[in-house]
Amino acid sequence: MKQLYMFSGPIMLTNLLQVSYQFIDSLWVGNLLGANALGAVTVSSTVVLTVLSFILGINNAQLTILSQQKGREDDSGLKTYLNAFVVLLTALSILIGIIGFFFSMQILVMLNTPSEMLDGANVYLQINFIGILFLIGYNFISTVLRALGDSKTPLKFVMIAAILNTVLDPLFISGFDLGIQGAAYATVLSQGIAFLLGIIYTLRLKFVPFTFPSVPKREEVLLILKLGIPSGLQMTVIFAGVTAIMTVVNSFGGAAVAGFGASQRIDSLIMLPAMALGTAVNSMAGQNIGANRWDRVREIAIFGALFNFIIMLVITIIVFLFAEHLTRLFIQEEEAVSFGTDYLRIIAFFYPFLGFNFILNGIVRGSGAMYQVLVLNIFSFWVLRYPLTFICSNAFGQNGIAIGMGIGFIISSIFAFAYYKWGKWRKQRLFA
Repeated sequence: MKQLYMFSGPIMLTNLLQVSYQFIDSLWVGNLLGANALGAVTVSSTVVLTVLSFILGINNAQLTILSQQKGREDDSGLKTYLNAFVVLLTALSILIGIIGFFFSMQILVMLNTPSEMLDGANVYLQINFIGILFLIGYNFISTVLRALGDSKTPLKFVMIAAILNTVLDPLFISGFDLGIQGAAYATVLSQGIAFLLGIIYTLRLKFVPFTFPSVPKREEVLLILKLGIPSGLQMTVIFAGVTAIMTVVNSFGGAAVAGFGASQRIDSLIMLPAMALGTAVNSMAGQNIGANRWDRVREIAIFGALFNFIIMLVITIIVFLFAEHLTRLFIQEEEAVSFGTDYLRIIAFFYPFLGFNFILNGIVRGSGAMYQVLVLNIFSFWVLRYPLTFICSNAFGQNGIAIGMGIGFIISSIFAFAYYKWGKWRKQRLFA
């Protein structure tokens, strides 16, 4: 329990600071530019996360492979797989950046983005695609360090970048009169500095065995793709599901989109402890599976679930009591505030179940059972959450969005537990 707490604590803080980029953007945009601009940032941010999620999913495969190599004490294997990840992720980042920049408007139109938000969302989205290599880069370095057991150093990089973003946002938005473009520029520049600091640190101290990039071996690429593709699709399924839910929200008009945008910013903060615990148990389970310590894997799952329940229960109480005040941090229009407040008060009761999914899926991913987790995520979002949100919104109006999502959390957590308990993920073997 102590190791889980000490390892996951810095990850929580790092994730908090990473989310602060969008959080701070939303605070300044919502208060300086109004609800329409906030809605534009919300829609475009959802698109970036959906596209980026595939790359971040590959990072989960990276976490599993490198943590198992660490547990096996295989220094040569660790070095060669690091090289393979560097080459593949760089190529994918550039490709996604180019495609996203040129097709941003078409994507936003497909999402039924309200016409009054379209131009602002397009500009914000294009700038983020230009700098997507920075975002992917520092997330990659952070994942490598965590796989090797260091969760504190990434916190330092992101803390500097978050402070810089806090200063640059109002300067670019209002001082230079760049509006919504200024928020995007501030975020990209801050992420670029975090990436640069990560490169300097790892190369100077040589804690991470990076080498000059070379063409990876066939077997390395095949294993990365074997785990990376389903892992990437897991994240894509999750964020594509969020994007699909945005189409339901968009049907209720601009006020609902702005209110949902504000509540999603709060949601993104609330999920951080569960996400951090999921990452921590993934790394810890991977190292212990590599060392063949299955008794410790079971203990990690138990303490992770217990830790999640305590934290999320406290958060539920706080959010329910202060939902309106939290929503008003971003927007002041009464109709939008009303939607955001009601959404948060309903969804708050379902947070512990969402965290339970992160813990169990993190343990299973540590074994390399990526396809199985992919199936669980597809079921969670596309068989449960999106249809339930659509059905409940028709039955209960705007409040049905939160009700449908919450019911989906409960049912998917039951299936995640069933697979953890009786599934065959323990039979996965990545290395001889």
